[in-house]
Amino acid sequence: MKLSARNQLKGTVTNINRGEAIANVVLDVQGQRLVASVTVEAVNELGLSDGSAVTAVVKASDVILAVDDG
Repeated sequence: MKLSARNQLKGTVTNINRGEAIANVVLDVQGQRLVASVTVEAVNELGLSDGSAVTAVVKASDVILAVDDG
């Protein structure tokens, strides 16, 4: 698979919290926790489960940075 998106983060699924239509898929990306909200249908179609190796592709028009002022 080739994508033009440059923000690709390889990780491992550590937990899946399924709702009625949306599932929160928790990933471990080099020791950092990342949560992706996807449809339950997508989880099923991708065959995701704990331990699945995935690539998170981030597509955003804005990135907001913050610093501590203390």
